[in-house]
Amino acid sequence: MFLFNSLNMMKISIAKSMLTLAILMSTMGCSKYLDVEPKNKIPGEKVLSDPNGVRSFLAELYYQAPVEDHVFFPRAGFNARENTGFLSLAQYGLEAIHSEWPNWNEYANDWWDKGYKLNRNINILLAAIPTLALTEADKKSLTGEAHFLRAYTYFELAKWYGGVPIIAQNADYTNDFEQLKVPRNTEKETWDFVLAECDRAIAGLPEKQASTDESKRRATKWAALALKSRAALYAGSLAKYWRVLPLSGEAASKNLVGMKSADANGYYQQCIEASLELMNSGKFKLYQANPASVEVAIENYQAMFVDPNVATDETIFVKGYATVSNPLAHDLDGWNEPNQVAEGFPYHGRTNPVLELIDQYEHYGSPGEIHPIHTRSDGKEASVEGYKPTVDYLRYDRPDQVFDNLDARFFASIIYPNAVWKGQRIIIQGGIVRGDGSLLDSRGAVDWKGTTYYTYGKEQNTQYSGFDGSANMTRSGFLMRKFMTESAHITNFKQSTTDFIDMRYAEVLLNLAESVVESGYTENNARQLAEDAINAIRFRAGHTVKVGLTLERVLRERTVELAFENKQYWDMIRRRTFHVIFKNKQKEALVPYLDLRGESPKYIFVRRTVPGGVSNNFSDRDYYRPIPGIGGNGVVQNPQY
Repeated sequence: MFLFNSLNMMKISIAKSMLTLAILMSTMGCSKYLDVEPKNKIPGEKVLSDPNGVRSFLAELYYQAPVEDHVFFPRAGFNARENTGFLSLAQYGLEAIHSEWPNWNEYANDWWDKGYKLNRNINILLAAIPTLALTEADKKSLTGEAHFLRAYTYFELAKWYGGVPIIAQNADYTNDFEQLKVPRNTEKETWDFVLAECDRAIAGLPEKQASTDESKRRATKWAALALKSRAALYAGSLAKYWRVLPLSGEAASKNLVGMKSADANGYYQQCIEASLELMNSGKFKLYQANPASVEVAIENYQAMFVDPNVATDETIFVKGYATVSNPLAHDLDGWNEPNQVAEGFPYHGRTNPVLELIDQYEHYGSPGEIHPIHTRSDGKEASVEGYKPTVDYLRYDRPDQVFDNLDARFFASIIYPNAVWKGQRIIIQGGIVRGDGSLLDSRGAVDWKGTTYYTYGKEQNTQYSGFDGSANMTRSGFLMRKFMTESAHITNFKQSTTDFIDMRYAEVLLNLAESVVESGYTENNARQLAEDAINAIRFRAGHTVKVGLTLERVLRERTVELAFENKQYWDMIRRRTFHVIFKNKQKEALVPYLDLRGESPKYIFVRRTVPGGVSNNFSDRDYYRPIPGIGGNGVVQNPQY
């Protein structure tokens, strides 16, 4: 890869981006670094010699940071806003499926744009800081931010590619391109660099940025600690579980991919120490940690994601967006609105949570245990064979009764059959069981005892929200509620401005708990602290009975607490479970049918594979992405590409 310090090459792009930067600065909160006078242009030669130019340059770096947020589109990469369909990593894993593209599995290659191009710009900033007319305290803080952004950038590169070239200082331009080629570092060296950059950021960053708000949109010492907690857990898992699927080839033999199990506990300990430092600071706590009731727990949990600014005690690092109709807004609400309440936005219902996720939500009556959704009198809930007239299904009076007594986070995160949204009952029905036991699951109607019943719950397709096969309808039986603003009226593109919580206190608690269980670490009362952390998260969700600390419970809590936050996909990568789970895997749906057998209509629920889904397989090589341009940059390619 050719990476060199060429300030002249940046002059044009910086001038063109200044209008965007002015918008960004208005959304990132007031501060003496970012609250600068908006300008349409700054001459390129002044950008890194003038403090205002550096502040603008820093704002652009934050914008470019590879945050997997509401505008991360796997097929197009970061900051994607055009025709994304709200395709997300949650739909690539076991949390959801996309209603229009149920079998999508494409990725953008961000080796350059959100990798080394960004790293080059960070290095330029680091080189310029000593020359700026700032106080030493300001220089220290700005340097800390640059190291935080570089740690974040290399963390993203390591997740996708394994060991990558570490370039901490840009080379001068030369006509001898061979001298500019930088070989890949080992995967271990790359993760060690990420953690060392976190340490540099921790040492330089203040506990709070000089700001009049609490938006958390700029890095602090606590954000750097949270990033270290996340990255160290990732590295520890890779080291522990590399043996599950050890790849071969040149990259593996040179340790460009792969970690040693002997190194796992060292990384887990770094995660524990970073997590405990943040926890012991007393600066953070779970938002509304002691709800008065389950109903209150539902309201609190939902509110935190609709407006993260209400949860400043829990949020650590937040990605913000601009105002409605601004180019930096997004389309979360439009793409995911239930069909029957949608307004002018032409596309709806794209994120469909799958049954595998729903089954993870705990019942209040069975603390600490997993009980799949109850559909059959014989208890054989694992079957996804679809409707069988000979099966004795449990019959319910309401289309939401099957979800009674589930964890508050289910109701706060999921729109389910008969849920209320925007004042309407959301109708999700997959068919009708006739009196003779036969099934009608295509468009039609059944007349029974003087009443006409329709396949999908209503006659017109604007009156229901599921299962008719169109892209605007759920194909799993569920829709996403988390992040969604119920009061929003979406009539066009770029009308959502919901912030994205990238790092929050609950994740830190979960990182601690997993690292403690995986490593067996017992110092500083760590095991008890980890158990308390898991139960604190559960109690925030309305639970009242403590459970013991096990790996299964930690991972389940992580699944339901962080659902749709683009974490579970990477959990399967780092723990090397993706190829095991996704082996001829078909995602599952829960289909409500109106059952007309009997004296009065009842509802039954049938577990089946998602209509339109196919068997999915995760290739061994997909644990790493292919490195582009190896013919020019000279680096060793990843295995099996």
